[in-house]
This record gives sequence, structure tokens and C-alpha cells, in this order.
Amino acid sequence: MSAMRVPTLPRIMIEDQVRAALLEDLGRAGDITTDAIIPPETKAQTALVARKKGVVAGLDTALLAFELCDPAIRVEVAKADGSVLAPGDTIATVAGPVRGILTAERVALNFLCHLSGIASATAAVVEAVRGTKARVICTRKTMPGMRNLQKYAVRVGGGFNHRFGLDDAVLIKDNHIAAAGGIKAAVERARAAIGHLVKIELEVDTLEQLEEALAVGADAVLLDNMDVEQLRRAVAMVNGRAVLEASGGIRPENAAAIAATGIDLLSMGWLTQGAPILDIGLDYR
Repeated sequence: MSAMRVPTLPRIMIEDQVRAALLEDLGRAGDITTDAIIPPETKAQTALVARKKGVVAGLDTALLAFELCDPAIRVEVAKADGSVLAPGDTIATVAGPVRGILTAERVALNFLCHLSGIASATAAVVEAVRGTKARVICTRKTMPGMRNLQKYAVRVGGGFNHRFGLDDAVLIKDNHIAAAGGIKAAVERARAAIGHLVKIELEVDTLEQLEEALAVGADAVLLDNMDVEQLRRAVAMVNGRAVLEASGGIRPENAAAIAATGIDLLSMGWLTQGAPILDIGLDYR
């Protein structure tokens, strides 16, 4: 398993999400359990510890949760985002007022476990397709309000991002084609409306549609739910004239076979929709 060191997201891009998660958890009366049991002057040292092998991602969200609950909490990072973890590895030590640590614990772990799970899953798929030219990419199938963080975790795992939103690039899908009256009409209208820096990608589900996409000069073609043999034929047909993206039902168990067809991109909604969390705990020391 391998991962990448990528720039972390600026605080301004994550603070609202962490703050909203804490406010949701604190509800209308705050942490009544911790406040009732723990005297305000009590201090301790804890540690974020990996329970399983994986790749850490989203550490800044966890640390921000502790800081927002109590600025007196101090954190020492041992494994930055992108680090490969073994079971038992200490990711960071978290020391200071116990009330703040315990109040922030669940929100911190929710972010850290989820994002590390995405990074770990991405790294595993990237490793599986190593030796091919295929890039592993995510999709817009993200949790509402979490897209920037989930796509960041994909990058940490060694993957790449597809569109961040509807305004990144033109992606003409089957319903666009049907509503426009065909591939040619859809592409011509798109090209007439967009700026010179905007790319056009076209979704097709047959090799006949692929021929049409090439004829109209699409920059990229999304091959939807094609089997391995169809993908091989598509790669041969295109012969480098457009970027080819395989999409639909791609999982860790079939990613290597799909990448071996010579495809350029493996588009995996599973990375952000189905990847399991990475088990990380907060151990009291």
C-alpha cells in the first residue's frame, strides 16, 4: 500500500464543516455526561491510535474539533496525512483538559476514520493497477457537504479527482443526449456555449456511440458499464484520439482487469460511497 503527500486543505475550507458537526453533537445543552462526571480542572494525555493498516487522511479535521472544544488542548502529530499506518501506530497525541477532549472525541473520530478509510481504499486500488497507465479517479457521488474533504482523501490515497461540480467541465450524459436529440446536437450546442478552456466529455454505452463521439471531436469519452472485451475494443478504436474513462461497477476486485485494457481512467463512485472506515481509536493514557 502506498499513498501521496498532498497539500492539506486550508482551515477556512474545513472549519464550517467541523463546527457544524460539533454543534449537531452538542445539541441544546452541551455534553451533559462529561460535564457531570469530569471536574473542569482535570487534565490528561490521550492518543489517536490506528487499529488497522491503512493511510491516514483528514487529521486536520480531527485536530480542529479538539481545538474548537477547548483551545487549551495541545496536539503532537506523529503521522501526518498520507502516512501509511500499521496496527498500533500512534497518529497523534492529544493532551489537555479532559472535558474538551471527550466532548470532541466522536466528531474527531468520525471525520478521521471516514476520510482515512477513503484514502486507504484509494491507495489499495492504486496499488492494484500499478504497472498500467490507468489513473484511479473519484466522482461527484459524494456525501452532501463533504465533497471537498472526500475528494481530498482520494488525493491523499494516490488517486485523482473528476469534476468537483457541474461547473468544472461539460459532461454530456445519456439524458442530455436524449433531450438534445442526439450526440451531434448536444456537442455542438455545448461547444457554442462554453469558454475555450472548458473540456467536453461524452458518456456512451455502445461502440457505435463511441464512433459518433470521435466524429464530433469529444475531448474525453466515458464508457458506461462496458465489459472488459468492449473496453479493449474501445481502446483500439480510439487509438489515443481522446481520453477514455471506464465507469460503472468498478470495485477493487475487478480494477486490475479493467486497467489492463489500456483505459486511461478508472472512475469509481465506490471510493466515496462505499469504502469502509479505517478503525482508529482515542486511547486514554
